[in-house]
Parts: sequence; C-alpha cells; structure tokens
Amino acid sequence: MKKTLFVSMYGLAMVALLSMTGCEKEPTAYGKADHTPYPIKECLQQLPTGKDLYKNELIDKIEVYKSKREMYAYRDGKKVFFSKISLGKNADKGNKLQAGDYRTPEGTYKIVRRKCDPRLYRSLMISYPNESDKARARRLGVKSGGYITIHGQPKWNADGHGDAYTLAHDWTEGCMAVPNKKMTYLWHRVANGTSITIHR
Repeated sequence: MKKTLFVSMYGLAMVALLSMTGCEKEPTAYGKADHTPYPIKECLQQLPTGKDLYKNELIDKIEVYKSKREMYAYRDGKKVFFSKISLGKNADKGNKLQAGDYRTPEGTYKIVRRKCDPRLYRSLMISYPNESDKARARRLGVKSGGYITIHGQPKWNADGHGDAYTLAHDWTEGCMAVPNKKMTYLWHRVANGTSITIHR
C-alpha cells in the first residue's frame, strides 16, 4: 500500500514538474517529439546542499547577445565561457512584452532558481519579470509572463548529436537554450544571485 502510494505521488510530482517547465517548443529534428524525461533523483538530492557547485570557480556575470545568438560568462572580469544559443521563435521581434509572445526578454536580471529539469536536463531561472517589465505589462493591459530560463536540450539530444540542428533554430518559448555540455559547465558554476544581462 505504502509503495503504491509512493509511486502514485512520484508520478504526480513528475507531471507537475513537466508542466512547470514552460520553455520547450519541441525541436523535432527527426519528425517526432521525444518526451522521455531525464532522471533527476541524484540532481534533486544534491541541489539543496549546494554540493554540485564548484565554489572556487563561480561565475559572477553572464552576458547574452540575442542578435548574435551568443552567450558569454565572466569571472573577475575574465571571459571563462562561450556558447551559441537558441532563443524564442519571435526573439528578433524585440523585447518580451507579454506571456505567450515567444520573445526573449532584454535587460538586466539575476539567476533566482536552479532547477533539475526532467524535460530539458538542467535550467537556471532568471528574475524576469522585474519591476520595469511588470509596469510595462500593466500599461499594455497584458500579463508579463515568466519562468524564463537558461536550459539544456530535450532528451533526444542528450548526447549532443543534434546540437548543430537545435542551434540553427529558435525553438523555445522565450528561454535561452544551450547544448548540454555547456549547461553542465554553467550548472556547476552559476549560483543564485548571479547577474545576467540580455542585450538585443
């Protein structure tokens, strides 16, 4: 009975986690979406302790250039990371204005949450919407949206064999997607509170 209850609760938790992701728009390189989840048990065990962070190698600033589809990260003023990225499918139409516009926001934010992501490997949530974003949305009479992250790849591209395809397309709902190897690097070096500036 207890085992059945645990399995049921675990299943409900997985459904909740999958529904919260909010950034995937299925880059179907091979004609069929793969919703196979990543195993996240080990990640969830490490996350509260911070044991997965390389505390002597922490990044203090991330810079994103939407027009170039490029991301850089710095430690003590020195560039230590570079990656090509995918954005929301309407990223070239300007700043994010409202929920569901498939645009990637522009501005300065902070990393506010590190998430073990069953659909997209790992994710780092930014502090969008900030007060300016909220005020603009109120003026426009729309909802600002949220849950914008830096994240990895769907399970079908876990090993990176499809990186050339995914990086050649904008396939998120507004997030910034990097290859899983790059996400692993960031995951171990980006703590909550890290600054991120997203340029047009």
